This record gives sequence, structure tokens and C-alpha cells, in this order.
Amino acid sequence: MLKLVKHHGHPRRPSIAITPDISTPTPDAPFVKYDVKAAYADAVLRAGGLPFILPYTEDRALIDQYLDRVSGLLITGGAFDIPPEAYGETARANLGQLKPSRTNFEMAVLRIALQRKLPVLGICGGMQLLNVAYGGTLVQDICTEISGAKPHEQKHDRTQPHHPIEVTEHSLLAECIGGKGQLMVNSTHHQAVKGVGTGLIASAHSPDGVVEAIEFQGKDHFVLGVQWHPELMVDTVPPNLGIYKSFVHRARDRRH
Repeated sequence: MLKLVKHHGHPRRPSIAITPDISTPTPDAPFVKYDVKAAYADAVLRAGGLPFILPYTEDRALIDQYLDRVSGLLITGGAFDIPPEAYGETARANLGQLKPSRTNFEMAVLRIALQRKLPVLGICGGMQLLNVAYGGTLVQDICTEISGAKPHEQKHDRTQPHHPIEVTEHSLLAECIGGKGQLMVNSTHHQAVKGVGTGLIASAHSPDGVVEAIEFQGKDHFVLGVQWHPELMVDTVPPNLGIYKSFVHRARDRRH
């Protein structure tokens, strides 16, 4: 049984690295800002982790030092797309805004974290990046590329569900949420996984066939990507907190 190190009378929390978004300079706001929704950090805290935000760098040595100090990596989502060149395609109609500096940093951190077998959780765009890191491809725009697909960008309160997903039996995701079957999720994306990356499996789908979760095939390594935002639904659909709890639990096993 794992013996937890106590700090001031409490079990020491595993450190979780969170990747932030980055602003685009404008005349009214010329200084670049890092930005991360509080819900990510709040979910990590509620799950028993200690969240840290990672500033961008191109220096491999600095990335190594980041990851020396944490026990898990959370790749967040955002209102931007991954460059199609990253998965061997060219831009098509309705491709959204690109943020190359963010994608380059997150991909570098992600690949090193995977090499180290750190627990990894990818949320929304983070799931898509995870798929690309494993050699997978993306649907650049659901509405124009998937016949019969339903809208996946909800307009109402994102703490409320938008559609159900079907979770695969015996999957890592099923373990996280307490069993297979249907789960209600929110939806804030216009891209999706197309070809699943080598070594990954799709472990949930929406009723229109869109891939809603991917995970590493081996249970010895916690690598999970979900297409929705469970951190926004930890109170409205409580099984979503189980995703963060399972992630933090696995990070605790590697705690620094």
C-alpha cells in the first residue's frame, strides 16, 4: 500500500502541471498574457492535486526541469486549432485561429511527459493534440466534414450538459466515471479526432459517431483525452470529477 508523505499533518499533494493559453497582442492590449480558466485548477485541487501553471519555453532543458518537479500533466483546451501540417494535411474551409507558439510548446512538453510515462490528461483541444502526438489526424471542421453530425458548440451554459456519450466497457474512462454506459457532457468544439493515433483507442463516442475520448491501450500508463470539459461539470454531472480524481490518484503514485 502506498504510504503518503504528510506535510504539516496533511498528505502531500502531487504537483500537476497545467498548460495555459496565450493572448494575441492588440493595440489596446499590447502585452502578451497567459490565461487559464480557474475551473482547471479548481478541479485539480478538488481531486487532491496541487496545480502549477507552465510558462512557455523553447528550451528543452527548461521543459525537463519543469517535468522534474511535477507528477502529472494537464493539457488544456482553448479557442484555436492545431495546424493541419502537424498531422500531414493542408488547411481546408472553416479552419479556425492558429496559435503556433502554444501548439509548439504543448507538443514539446507532451512528448517529453509521454517519454517519462507521466500521467497525462488532455481536455478538448488537449485531447486533439494528444491524438496528433501519437500520429493521429483530425477533422478540421465537424459541420463540413461529417455528414449528419449534430452541432458540437453549445450556446447555453457550459456547466450544463449538451448531449450524451457512450463509454466503452472496461476502458480507463469507464473506471474514472464508475462504469461503462452513458454520460452527459458539455460540448465546445468544432474539430474532432479522425484517425486515432497509434497505440490509442477511442473509448467514447457521441450519438452521431464523433470520437469523444481516447486513451492509451495499456492500463500501466494513464494517458486519457476527453473532448468535453469535465472541470466545468463537477457539480452538475458529478461523475466528471472522477476523471480528475483518477488522474491525480495516478499522479500521486509518481509524486515529486
